[in-house]
Amino acid sequence: MLGMMFTDKECKELDYLLRKEMDEMLVDMSDRRLDGPIKEAISRRYKIIFRMYARIAPPRELSRYALGLKTQH
Repeated sequence: MLGMMFTDKECKELDYLLRKEMDEMLVDMSDRRLDGPIKEAISRRYKIIFRMYARIAPPRELSRYALGLKTQH
């Protein structure tokens, strides 16, 4: 495990980056042109990014992205 300390400004930037990345992956997951193996890879990556986001996100925001975990196949 790796520990890191961030300033408040850095935390906000990390929050923004993780949210934008998850938003992009959710859009990709809804793209019907992508096949199963690609969607599975995106889903695995989404779960990792979501766990990172869960460490810094307020519960209300976290629940918004937790729905993305349920809609993925």
